[in-house]
Amino acid sequence: MTRSFSNDLRERVIDAVEHGMSRRAAAERFGIAVSTAIKWVQHWRKTGSRTPRPQGGDKRSHRIEAYRADILGLVEDRPDITLVEIADHLERNHRLRVALSTVWRFLDRHAVTFKKNGARRRAAKA
Repeated sequence: MTRSFSNDLRERVIDAVEHGMSRRAAAERFGIAVSTAIKWVQHWRKTGSRTPRPQGGDKRSHRIEAYRADILGLVEDRPDITLVEIADHLERNHRLRVALSTVWRFLDRHAVTFKKNGARRRAAKA
């Protein structure tokens, strides 16, 4: 992952463009990529903010969160339900295809845990 540029550099580039310098010239002067200067100035003109946008994070969990009550109801009704069964239910009933990791992250966000069954472990040893 690349390092972030300082806010001071961002402000100097935007100020230079604001005072008449082209984005390409400002990028060359301050030693950054032209695309970076273009994006910074676009963001500033669109929002009025010179601060960077947040990096990373979840951008798609709203898809599965829309079925929160249904999924949590399934888990409550069948505590031993598997991730595969939850994903199959979503696809069959809501036409939503999700990866098992998406289901896992959803359950983790909502503090749903599955405890291993002691009787099952004892039966496996025998």
